[in-house]
Amino acid sequence: MGSKVTVVGAGFYGSTTALRLAEYDIFETVVLTDIVEGKPEGLALDMNQSRSIEGFETKVIGATTTPEGAGYEATANSDVVVITAGLPRKPGMSRMDLIGVNAGIVRNVAENIAKHSPNAVIIVVSNPLDEMTALAQLATSFPHNRVMGQAGMLDTARFTHFVAEKLGVPVKSVSTLTLGSHGDTMVPVPSHCTVAGVPLSEKLSQVEIDELVDRTRNGGAEVVALLKTGSAYYAPSAAAARMAKAVIEDSGAIMPVCAWVDGEYGISGVYLGVQAQIGRSGVVKVVETKLTETELAALTVAAEAVRAKQSDVQAL
Repeated sequence: MGSKVTVVGAGFYGSTTALRLAEYDIFETVVLTDIVEGKPEGLALDMNQSRSIEGFETKVIGATTTPEGAGYEATANSDVVVITAGLPRKPGMSRMDLIGVNAGIVRNVAENIAKHSPNAVIIVVSNPLDEMTALAQLATSFPHNRVMGQAGMLDTARFTHFVAEKLGVPVKSVSTLTLGSHGDTMVPVPSHCTVAGVPLSEKLSQVEIDELVDRTRNGGAEVVALLKTGSAYYAPSAAAARMAKAVIEDSGAIMPVCAWVDGEYGISGVYLGVQAQIGRSGVVKVVETKLTETELAALTVAAEAVRAKQSDVQAL
């Protein structure tokens, strides 16, 4: 049987993710769902008509779903499910402002997915990211390794872009890393940031690095403020699609993701941005990165901030 990936939510983020996954041409089927009647079917038809031009055979299927669970049959037996459902931010909103409304949506989606695809690996991208990932795991009752969130790849990509622009160098020569939460307690890891193999600290002053870190932390808000309606989706969808690709190819790639941490870094029982090896079972293992004392302290602070909020989601 061919592999199948479902993207829940056909907004800009979801539809762009679905198209990226289809163009990889590694899945037999990409299913795109939404609660807006006809929208996913229309987008799927449009994407399918691009196949001969772009040269991919993956079939895209659109399915309108209801909160009661109708329409989810189309997603049955998915290998990977990307959950993008929920409201995006408006200018001036923090990701946390979305927690109440998006919790209900994500819980409902997760329960329906668990019913139809009991063996799926779930990648959550709905905000607030760390909390929604924890909620999806609770709602599905899936083992923690099969539920992860997309954040670290995006934050790292933003940091890499800002460093490359600042120094006027190719992005491929820059290597960066961010851990922690997707938001205020994001932990960039300067000790693991290099430009053509040279430590970032030898290329930029601490003040300059701090400025880029701050811009990375507010990377999403900067895009939201410019767009005025909606939020970023090109870079975020690229990150989610690459995670899904790593799962289906059982690649063992090491990526910064939001994963369940159970003892690593001396932190336990929380979803947190860490580096992890990704494969067919989801998170194969969390990869501990050697951190400076300052970085480890910041990661511990991030864990406790996220833990406090994640305990709240159980009631949502």
